[in-house]
Amino acid sequence: MKEAGDRIVKTYIALTLFSTFASSFIWGINTLFLLDAGLSITQAFAANAFFTLGQVLFEVPTGIVADTFGRRISDLLGSATLFGSTILYLWMWQISGPFWAWAVVSAILGLGFTFFSGATEAWLVDGLNSSKYEGTLESVFAKGSVASGIAMLTGTLAGGLIAQATNLGVPYILRAIMLGITFLLAFALMRDVGFKPRKSSTFADEIKSVFKASLDHGLRNPPVRWLMLSAPFAGGIGIFAFYAMQPYLLELYGSPESYAVAGIAAAIVAGAQIVGGLIVPYAGKVFGRRTVLLLFGSAASSAALVLMGVVPNFWVVLVLLAIWSIVFAATGPIRQAYINGLIPSEQRATVLSSDNLLTSSGGVVFQPALGKAADVWGYPVSYMISAGVQLLALPFLMLASREKAPSDEIKEGEKTEIAKISG
Repeated sequence: MKEAGDRIVKTYIALTLFSTFASSFIWGINTLFLLDAGLSITQAFAANAFFTLGQVLFEVPTGIVADTFGRRISDLLGSATLFGSTILYLWMWQISGPFWAWAVVSAILGLGFTFFSGATEAWLVDGLNSSKYEGTLESVFAKGSVASGIAMLTGTLAGGLIAQATNLGVPYILRAIMLGITFLLAFALMRDVGFKPRKSSTFADEIKSVFKASLDHGLRNPPVRWLMLSAPFAGGIGIFAFYAMQPYLLELYGSPESYAVAGIAAAIVAGAQIVGGLIVPYAGKVFGRRTVLLLFGSAASSAALVLMGVVPNFWVVLVLLAIWSIVFAATGPIRQAYINGLIPSEQRATVLSSDNLLTSSGGVVFQPALGKAADVWGYPVSYMISAGVQLLALPFLMLASREKAPSDEIKEGEKTEIAKISG
């Protein structure tokens, strides 16, 4: 059983490494890519909002696909969809496509990520539970976070430097190639363990059954509900803060065409993610409860966002970006462990997708609004507004903390064990 669990963890880390490396080629330059295609600042973040709108529209349906037909199928569909939408993005840049076309392609890109969100995480947790893996969920998610950080560090830095040496389109070509390799890797290594796709008389009946159960274990389950309701304010702001950093740093640096600087900034985020993943076990020992750590993280990241606006200095903002990223990375695995410990296997992918849906809904609302604020008042003001919005997550995290859920307490040496919740 130990060998089976270790194999699942290694596969998860490999998939995380390759998928993040593939995707991250464009993360450091995506906003610059949209602006170079002829979009205004407001239009660029509106296009990003359509990306998150695509996630909102398809999160639950693709989660149901994973819970009905299998996590592996959902993951493969994700790689294939991202490959096609990346090619479309490159074509739109070449022809300087109209905004409505960018909106459509961005929504398709969002669809691709929804096949991943929930499904890969559910695949991991189901497999670990089935193999009686000895270890905490935080430790596994933290390893994934470190792998993701290493991949992002390499991919974003390479993307920025390659764009500087060639043009903004080449990183998108490399991304498409790597997504093809990721598809082949998942096809060869992924097998659904600890989960059996269910059959029913009709697909509509299965959707109705899984969706109802996902509500019972999601929004109708108080500890999960409060965490999910905090997601739009925390996750939605995170999307804007990362992508707005590219043009903001170039503005502070004084050279709008220094694409390598944007890549380096994204690489700093990736490096901070590695550090954040490594400190997760120590953070758990200090705070004792997951919700307390999440409360601290939300307040600390809000403070960093305020200072990014108050002190518009290139080097200061770089340091604050690293601090914000470390906090973001350290709280991610803690949040994953908390929510996974409260969801049964049969509805895990759908509930996790519902959680991602709420995160994406925050991006749909806040990205265009904050993009407009940056257009009118400048990036410093938009970051200060972002901090205020993120603070709105605190009351929901406090309510989650009051529930004292079984997965809230961090017990030293605890084993990976998923709660068996009756419907």
